[in-house]
This record gives sequence, C-alpha cells and structure tokens, in this order.
Amino acid sequence: MQLSHRPMHRIAAAAAAIAFTLSANAWAISDAQFQGPFERFIQANQGNERAIEGAAEQFTALLRQEPTNPALMAYAGAATAMQANTTWLPWKKMRFAEDGMALQDKALTLLTPAHNAPLQHQVPAVLEVRFVVANTFLAVPGFMNRAARGAKLLSDVVTSPLLATAPLSFRGDVWLRAAQHAVQDKQPQQARALLQQIIDANAPQAQAARAQLQALPS
Repeated sequence: MQLSHRPMHRIAAAAAAIAFTLSANAWAISDAQFQGPFERFIQANQGNERAIEGAAEQFTALLRQEPTNPALMAYAGAATAMQANTTWLPWKKMRFAEDGMALQDKALTLLTPAHNAPLQHQVPAVLEVRFVVANTFLAVPGFMNRAARGAKLLSDVVTSPLLATAPLSFRGDVWLRAAQHAVQDKQPQQARALLQQIIDANAPQAQAARAQLQALPS
C-alpha cells in the first residue's frame, strides 16, 4: 500500500481543526439547557420584573458551566443589568448596570472567527452577542456613555453578511430594533425601509412592523 505524501503541516492543521470542533461541541450548552433561561429573559425584556432575577441567576449558572461561552456571558450581563429596574436604590442600580456591562464587554473580547458559527438556537454567535450587548448599551442612561457603541454594534449586526444565515425570527428582531433606533435617531426613511423588509420577509414581527410603519410620519 502506497503512503500518502500529503504535507505533515496540513495533516497537523486538519487534526487541530477537528480537535477544536470536538472540543467546542463537547462544551457547548445544549439548546434544551439554554431554552428555559432564554424564555425567562424574553419575559423580563417584555417588562416582567419577576422574571429578571430568575433570568440573571439561570444564565449565571450556565456561565459557570461554560465560562468562555460569549453568548451565555452576553445574556448573563444583560439580565444582570436589567436588575437595575428592580431596585429604587441608586447605588444598587449603578452596580447592577456596571456589573452587567462589564460582563458584556468581556463577552465581546471573547469573540473570534470561530463564533461566526451558531452556539445556541442556530444564530451565529457573533451576531447574537453583539445584538444582546447593543440592546443593553442602548437602554442604559445616556450618562453611562454607551449609546454610540450600542448603535455601532447594532449597525454591525444589520449589515453583516452572516445575518442572512440566521433564523427569520432573529432577523426580524434585529430589523425591528434597528427601525426603532432609526426613529429615535430621526431617520424615518431608514426606519421605513427596515420595517418594510420585515413585512416583505413575512417575519413573525410583521404585524408589529405594519403598526409602526403606519405610525411613521409620511
């Protein structure tokens, strides 16, 4: 039997890539584990204050299992920052917001080209992390000086070629949030284009997009 003369450095690189893939798959939190905290996070994001603490605790617990997962870190940071809405004490509000955004800053630094692939529910991790962080940065008070960074992160997600590979529900969330930001930024034409994109794609957010489109000045 004739031996292959494939260069050894290519074999080593292929082996390293396989090892990386196996390692990533072995450590990834399953969608089943992710779904419960995610649903609670959505409830919290919709104004259910009772869900905020649970979302923060559950994502923090998952992050302990996989401390280098940037998606888990971004959600844990967002839920932690949301806890500022659960207290009247100014120093506690600041602590929750700052602790949450510190986690999210770290999540952004963990992103690598490997995170162009999905980690959770078929969304490219790089997009999910940036979108979650953008929402937090755009939501905190202006004196915390995160709005410009949040707007840049949101724009990066909207314009990323990877967005086309994400589920339609995620794309609809991104377009809807970007449209809302465009309205706040006094760019009605851009908002109108984004809302129409949701409608044309028949995304789950189409009804909300139609309502917001009708509310825009002509």
